[in-house]
Amino acid sequence: MPAVARKALAAAADSPGYPQTYGTARLREAAAGWLRRRHGVTVDPDGVLPTIGSKELVAWLPMLLGAGPGDRVVIPELAYPTYDVGARLAGAEPYAADGLVSVGPERVPLVWVNSPSNPTGRVLPVEHLRKVVAWARERGAVVASDECYIELGWDAHPISILHPDVSGGSHEGLLAVHSLSKRSNLAGYRAAFVAGDTGLVKRLLELRKHAGMIVPAPVQSAMIAVLDDDEHADEQRERYARRRAVLRPALERAGWRIDHSDAGLYLWATDGTGCWDQVRRLAEKGILVAPGDFYGPAGHEHVRIALTATDERIDAVVRRLQ
Repeated sequence: MPAVARKALAAAADSPGYPQTYGTARLREAAAGWLRRRHGVTVDPDGVLPTIGSKELVAWLPMLLGAGPGDRVVIPELAYPTYDVGARLAGAEPYAADGLVSVGPERVPLVWVNSPSNPTGRVLPVEHLRKVVAWARERGAVVASDECYIELGWDAHPISILHPDVSGGSHEGLLAVHSLSKRSNLAGYRAAFVAGDTGLVKRLLELRKHAGMIVPAPVQSAMIAVLDDDEHADEQRERYARRRAVLRPALERAGWRIDHSDAGLYLWATDGTGCWDQVRRLAEKGILVAPGDFYGPAGHEHVRIALTATDERIDAVVRRLQ
């Protein structure tokens, strides 16, 4: 855990009153400052809303935006299952598509994009994101971009949906979701935020206030501390880079091909056989990976291998692959 986060959490531990669902003004300013400093994105601090980790927002956003029966929620073809679950919780139909031509005439209130992708590590180019934004605006749909891995680009440089090269300088109909679980190792704190269209953010705020979706005040203080501090994030990034530098060539020597994996915390790997055969063979060596079909049928020949184990465990994987 970053020392700045632990120190801020401890200092704010005496917090007997209810925290603000909107977050403190200082927290919203820290998030806006980080987006500007690190990603070239200028947002109004009023268009920032803290969330209890990013997963709960992914799960509840379709319902909060009013999606329901007869609606399609577009999700990536390979995606973390919560996108699918969120559409179903709202009573809408999850529609997996990386291109929008096939979506059809049904009402589409929400389009999810995820770049860098979990599980593949694929980074969507500016041109693709720009087309998604234009398509959604023509139809009055919201584009929600899950950007939790945006600071972990390796072979490509991720860009936010809110960047002027994508958005055209307007955040109308756009929401970007950011998590401190990856950047700052705050998974246990459940610390994230959504930013973008101020009108949409305030709409979400009104509903979340009544649903009790509130980030605890000490966690808000820890979020401010890590958003203001880039040094610990750079150290964390170097940690992942070292693991990636030893694990990727070890897998390739052992017969796996690495696809995409241009950013993020995972290697998207295949040896050309079924994903469950690969899971079994690696498990026999004491190596745990995720089967690709967990993320959608298109992943049936891949496995997802994480860089989140300790250095010692990563080194053990390399030895076992040999």
